[in-house]
Amino acid sequence: MLTNRINEIKKSNYIKSILVLVSGTAFAQAIMVLVLPLLTRLYAPEDFSILAVYAAILGITSVSACLRLDIAIPIPEHDTDAANLLAISLISSASISLLAGVLVFLFPHEIARLTAQPELIHYLWLIPFGIALSSSYSALQFWATRKKRFSTIASSRMEQSISGASTQIGFGWMGYTPLGLVLGQILSSGAGIIRLGRSAFSQDQATFKSISLSEMRRLFKAYDSFPKYSTLDALANTIGIQLPIIIIASVALGSEAGCLMLAMKVLQAPLGLLGNAIAQVYLARGPSEYREGNLAEFTSKTLNGLIKSGAGPLIFAGIVAPDIFSLVFGEEWRRAGVLAAWMTPWIVLQFISSPISMVMHIVNRQRLMLGLTLWGLFLRIGSVAAAVYLDSAYVSECYALSGAFFYIVCFRVFTVQAGVGGLKYISTMKGTIPLICGWAILGITFSYIFSGLN
Repeated sequence: MLTNRINEIKKSNYIKSILVLVSGTAFAQAIMVLVLPLLTRLYAPEDFSILAVYAAILGITSVSACLRLDIAIPIPEHDTDAANLLAISLISSASISLLAGVLVFLFPHEIARLTAQPELIHYLWLIPFGIALSSSYSALQFWATRKKRFSTIASSRMEQSISGASTQIGFGWMGYTPLGLVLGQILSSGAGIIRLGRSAFSQDQATFKSISLSEMRRLFKAYDSFPKYSTLDALANTIGIQLPIIIIASVALGSEAGCLMLAMKVLQAPLGLLGNAIAQVYLARGPSEYREGNLAEFTSKTLNGLIKSGAGPLIFAGIVAPDIFSLVFGEEWRRAGVLAAWMTPWIVLQFISSPISMVMHIVNRQRLMLGLTLWGLFLRIGSVAAAVYLDSAYVSECYALSGAFFYIVCFRVFTVQAGVGGLKYISTMKGTIPLICGWAILGITFSYIFSGLN
């Protein structure tokens, strides 16, 4: 029976695609996580606070730079249509980057003042380059996803992590702080663009000859729901995540934003390792499953795999985080471990929900997704604002809890849209609860032993 199961896995293109992406992404994420103990000793917590604000601004501006038409690239039936969507995405990326450069040049002091980070003014000029690299990489990555070149995507992610980590270590070693963190952040999100671009233009030149202004206009109109709804959706989602970090940096004393960012980096590593890989493959295969009427079953199997592979280890990590963070990163980072524990429910729910969020694009429910994300934006910012007003000492904890509540609702909406409900819910959870409980008990045991040793 085990042999038959192994043969099934070998024959499954879906599993193969995930394994290819995970293998390359695992290497990339391992590098980024393994260098963190060194980075926390080369850079002060205050440096990470500047990085947190910079990354927040970059995230907000870059996520919609392609007008979300990059997400649409795997969906059309014909490659010629997808190629024109890719061209629109890259043109939009260049335009938004140029606009950001003008704003940074004209209003640097105002931007730094709004973020309450005066030192940030020295690094604002890097924002346009970060937007261009990150958004162009996204567009080319979705083209590679469409062509099912998952090994190329995996290799590009490895290049990103190596270049980002080496830059941060090298600059930190030479004392160029926090510049090294900022440059490394840019490279870790866009350095793979050369590999993806070379792959696309060497293998798809014939397809790209179909790109024309008239076709771009036609495709823009055909997929106008993405700029209309998905752009606002992406902005609302990113602002809901990143703006509270900027608020926390401006109102909290010391290095709270830096500790929050370190906690997020560590806990979100599984999202980059497995969750993003599954999301890529889900979007590549989902449209055909939808057309064949198998989307509910496909989504249910995806959820089952996500829960079994990631939920338990994340819960374990959250339980032991306070002690492990102080041991690995230094005692001054214990606060980051405490925040990681608070964030665990949020990260677990995000890990399960985010890969299947692509169902909203597959079934063309961008308007509903926009409404959901706008509600999440007001929930998160409202929670942080209320905490600032009542007691700013707990603002980060309120932020973490609001994220968990948001993803509970997201999970329900995504599964309903995929047709997963009733008995499929039961089958999805079958066999996962004992596994999760085992990880939780293991985490409590480790935490008790570690506390006894100290």
